[in-house]
Order: sequence, then structure tokens, then C-alpha cells
Amino acid sequence: MPAVLPAGHPPVLRPRVGVLLVNLGTPDAPTPAAVRRYLKQFLSDPRVVEIPRLVWWPILNGIILNTRPKKSAHAYQQVWTEHGSPLAAITRAQAEALQERLGDAATVRWAMRYGNPALGAEVQALKDAGCERILVAPLYPQYSGATTASSLDALGAQLAAMRWQPAVRTLPPYYDDPVHIEALRQDTARQLAALPFVPEVLLLSFHGTPERTLHLGDPYHCQCRKTARLLGEALAGEFPDLRVEVTFQSRFGRAKWLEPATDAVIAAEAAKGTRRMAIAAPGFSADCLETLEELAIRGKEQFVEGGGTDFAALTCLNTSPAGMAMLETLVRRELGGWI
Repeated sequence: MPAVLPAGHPPVLRPRVGVLLVNLGTPDAPTPAAVRRYLKQFLSDPRVVEIPRLVWWPILNGIILNTRPKKSAHAYQQVWTEHGSPLAAITRAQAEALQERLGDAATVRWAMRYGNPALGAEVQALKDAGCERILVAPLYPQYSGATTASSLDALGAQLAAMRWQPAVRTLPPYYDDPVHIEALRQDTARQLAALPFVPEVLLLSFHGTPERTLHLGDPYHCQCRKTARLLGEALAGEFPDLRVEVTFQSRFGRAKWLEPATDAVIAAEAAKGTRRMAIAAPGFSADCLETLEELAIRGKEQFVEGGGTDFAALTCLNTSPAGMAMLETLVRRELGGWI
């Protein structure tokens, strides 16, 4: 028989399991003011900018936050949708699709490390809904201190503020997981086969980081390289003549970043006579400003201006069947013993 609660006792929720999908972040609107708020939070994180605050603070507040928001807002306006930011809309859709796949086994929510919905608030919402066990799943295939570690910092800060903490697990990086590589192979092959032209080269573009992070021990560069190598090998059987190159995008500031740079390679390929190019971003779990504006719009403009004739930016896994099957498999694996 169920226990009888004393009179006036608050309701007791049935213990549940929660899953929180986490992505990087996005402004609330494509306006300079909203972008400024977002950039201030993002660029104030010492995991993102590893410069002493005494040096960085005047640069951030005196220069960057007074010049960059307008330019970035214009970029966001190029890709903003009726559902808002592409990254937020797709992450929400991934959470909804995963909820359908898991059914009553778990409660699925989603959060952003920077911006809204905030990671800490969503952890609290799951706990308030009765989730005494929570899997936090950063949707970064490759580990980086600026992404994965920063998200776990925010998780730790939220837990430190909670009197009654849930039991917590975190999704490990899945850069070389066979399930991830197979999902990339399936979805990339599907998109390549549907193009109206045959690419001579496929650029696999990953988000860049300052080169010093590699020398300080961050595994991101090596994990990107391994993802690219495994994906290239997986595609070779179906596309034996396709040349695959690895690049790094989104350079910022004067520091030396990981190379080769995506924009430099696009220009060099066009200059040496490459006329048909496809580009994919296997370091991103969902399309965002960096893929939709930087690659699909500016990358194409650069390639065509350089003499290229055909250019295609492939979409990320997003909510594709291959992508959602992969995500369900990874999540169910980490929930072993809980559901």
C-alpha cells in the first residue's frame, strides 16, 4: 500500500529520470542589444578567453562590446527564423524528438550554456519535476575546455546552489564513437548524393580555437582530426574520388589559431582551379550562425568570387533520422541502470 502522508504534507512526486541536452548559446534576438548581452556573458567566461582579466576586461568592455554587436546582429539577421535562433530552434526540436523516442522512461529538456534557457535553471526545473537522477548531455562531439568543460562548470555552480541535489551523470565526448561516425556517414552520403553536381573536394570544417590551447593539453584538435579521418574512411567506399580536407573556422583576435583556416583554404582551392566544392561541419550537432552564415553564405561568396562554380554547405545532423537515432543510442547507453 502507498504510504499515507501526514495532513498538510506537500505532494511527493514520483522519482523520475531527467535528460538535459546542452548546446553553446545564442542571443534572444538578432539585435545589437541582445547580441551585446550574449557576447558579454560568452566572452566573460575564462574558459572561453584565457587572458588575465586585468588585460582582457578593458578590451572586452571598451572595444569589443562597442563594435562587434552590430556586425554580429547583422549576421544573425541573415539566418534568423520564424522560430527564432536556428541553434535554439533545432536544439528544442532535438529535445522534443528525443522525448518521443524515450517516452515515459525519462523527462527531456534542453538548455544553453550562454543565453536562454539557462543551464542552471533547466537543471532546477528537472529537479522540481521530480527528477532525482539527471543525465546532462553536452552536444559537443569533441571535448574542449571552452565548450564541454564550461558547460560542466555551469552544472557544478548550479549543484553548489542546491540544498537537495540530484544524482548526475554527464555524456562523454563521442567524437570517435562508431555510432556517431556511422550517423555522419549516412547523413553526409545522403546529402552528397542529392547534390546536382559532383564535388571535387569535401571540406570538413571545425570551429577553431587558439593554438595555445592545444599545447596546454586541450584534446580538441586531436579529436577533430580523428573524427575527420574516420568519416573520410567511412565515405571512401561510396565516394572514392572525393578529396577530403580538414579546416578550422571562426578565427577571432590576433592570436595564432588552429590551422589551416577554412576561409584561407576556400580561397586557395578556388585559386588553384577547384570548381566544385562541398563543405560540412561535423563538430556541430546543430546548424547555427557559424554554419548557416559563415559557411553557407560567406563561404559560398568567397568561393564563387575566387572562380568556383558549384558550392554546397551540407546541414548538420540536426533532427535527421540518422542524427536522432545516434542521439537516442548515446543517451540510452548513459542511462543504463537508470531506465
